[in-house]
Amino acid sequence: MNIIRITRTASAVLLALLACACSQPRLASLVPYGQPQPKAGAPLTGQRAAFASVDTYKDDVAALIMRYNGAHTFSGKLPPMLPAIVVLRITVDRDGRMTDVTVQRSRNQEASRVALASMQRTGSLPRPFNLATGPSRSLTFSETFLFNADYRFQLRTLAPIQTAD
Repeated sequence: MNIIRITRTASAVLLALLACACSQPRLASLVPYGQPQPKAGAPLTGQRAAFASVDTYKDDVAALIMRYNGAHTFSGKLPPMLPAIVVLRITVDRDGRMTDVTVQRSRNQEASRVALASMQRTGSLPRPFNLATGPSRSLTFSETFLFNADYRFQLRTLAPIQTAD
């Protein structure tokens, strides 16, 4: 009876490990061993007790990503045809530490690598204070990276509205 229970448990663990190995790329797999990351900080717009909404939080996060990745971004009007779009799903704990960053949507591996590397360079994010809910006290949201032909990006949260010219 105990052998059957141990075998079932071992099989379940093995299946879980295989599922993890087959999943989308994660930020943790890109972090070089021993490289320090910036400490979690207060929101960019100044010290405050709470964010008004997830959109307000995303504005601060996008500004921080752009600040740490200036050499990898472009400004101005978006090209009429974007060569690559990457959507990252980002989970951050209440202290602003990214606990999970995965590619939610992409058709371009190189653009996915650039987006994940930009999150690595950014380090910790602003503390989500009142937005970190649930048993894990975390916040999960998405950010869209809009790429030009040179693999430089703008973030959808901050990108200018595109008009038909």
